[in-house]
Amino acid sequence: MPILNRASEMQDEIAGWRRRLHETPEIGFDLPFTSGFVADRLTEFGCDEVVRGVGRSGVVAVIHGRLGEGPTIGLRADMDALPMSEDSGVAHASRVEGRMHACGHDGHTAMLLGAARYLAETRNFAGSTVLIFQPAEEIGQGALGMLGDGLMERFGIERVFGMHNMPGLPTGQFAVRAGAMMAAVAKFTIRIKGRGGHAARPHTTIDPIIAGAQIVNALQTIVARGTDPVASLVVTVTRIIAGTAYNIIPETIEIWGTTRALDMDNAAMAERRIGDICDGIAMATGAEIVMEYDQAHPVTFNRPEEAEFVAGVARDVGGTVDLTVRPVMAGEDFSHMLTARPGAFVFIGNGDTAGLHHPAYDFDDEAIPAGVSYWIKLAETALGKR
Repeated sequence: MPILNRASEMQDEIAGWRRRLHETPEIGFDLPFTSGFVADRLTEFGCDEVVRGVGRSGVVAVIHGRLGEGPTIGLRADMDALPMSEDSGVAHASRVEGRMHACGHDGHTAMLLGAARYLAETRNFAGSTVLIFQPAEEIGQGALGMLGDGLMERFGIERVFGMHNMPGLPTGQFAVRAGAMMAAVAKFTIRIKGRGGHAARPHTTIDPIIAGAQIVNALQTIVARGTDPVASLVVTVTRIIAGTAYNIIPETIEIWGTTRALDMDNAAMAERRIGDICDGIAMATGAEIVMEYDQAHPVTFNRPEEAEFVAGVARDVGGTVDLTVRPVMAGEDFSHMLTARPGAFVFIGNGDTAGLHHPAYDFDDEAIPAGVSYWIKLAETALGKR
C-alpha cells in the first residue's frame, strides 16, 4: 500500500489544521484551545468515544472496527509547544510571544487527526483503535499523567505506537531501529552551602565556588573514565547560580545539569557517581552539599519484534526505511508508554529544515500524506484489514 489517495486529498485541509495549531501554541498541561480543537474534530468525525481531560488535558478517542471483535491498539501524538520565540518567517507563525511549535507537535497532532477521520469513515479492521492526544511532552510529565489516569486499562490498550518528525531525514521517509531509539533523561540539582565572607579573606570562609568548580570538573570523569568507551552517556552542566558582587565569597551555589543514557544501567551508574562526587568533595572542602536527582524518563526502547512490524508498515507506505538510524540522545516521554505496553516509536523525515527546538523550525506539510498513511496502514495491519 503506497501513500493513500485519500491522505493526499486531505493534505491541504490537514495542513490547515496544523497551521491553525501552529499559530496558537500552548504549553505543558495548559492546552484549552489545542485540546478543544482536537476534541471537536474527533467528535465531528464520528468517533465512538471522545474523552477529554485524561491526564489533565489529554484527549482520547475510540474507533471500533466493523469487522468484529479483536485487539485494541493505541496511536499517540503529542500536542504541546515550547516556551521560546519564533523566527521562522512563515505566514502562520506563532501569534503568542514567547511560545512556538518548535518540535512539530502541531504536525503530529494534525496527522493523527487525519488518520482518525479516515479510520472513522472506513472502519476496515477488527477490534478498536484508540487515538491518544497527549499534553506536556516537553516537560516530561504528560505520558505519566495519562498513564496515572488509567489510560491503558481504561481503554483496554494492548499495544501502543508513537511517531516523531526528524529534520535531516528526507521528507516523508521513515526510520526505525530495534532497541534504544532515544535516551533516558535525568536532571540534577546540586546545592552547595559554604561560609561566605570577604574576597580578601578567603581563609575565613568555606568557598562554595571552589567546591562547585571541583564538582564540575569531576563530573567529566563519569563519562571519560567511568563508562565503556563504546557506550553512550552524556553528563552536562547547564547552569551555575552563585554570587552577588566581585568582592564577596558567597554563602551558596547551585548547579543544574542533565544526564542522558541509552542503557538504564549506565543511567543508574551516573546517578551513583554524581552522588559519590558530591559526598567526596563535601568531605574535602567542608561544604554542605545536597544533590537532588530526577530520572525523568527511561530509554525509548523498541522491542525487536515491534520494530520489525512497524518497519514493514513504513516500507509499505514509503518504500525505503532507514533501519540503521542512530539513536538520539534527546529524550521522549513516550518511553513511559512503551514501558507500560509493547509497541514502537518511529521517525518521519522533515526534510532539510531547521533543527528541532530552533526558532526557525517549521513542520514540513509535505510529510502529511506519508504520516497519515502510516497511521492508517498500521491500524489496519495490526487489527486485521480484509
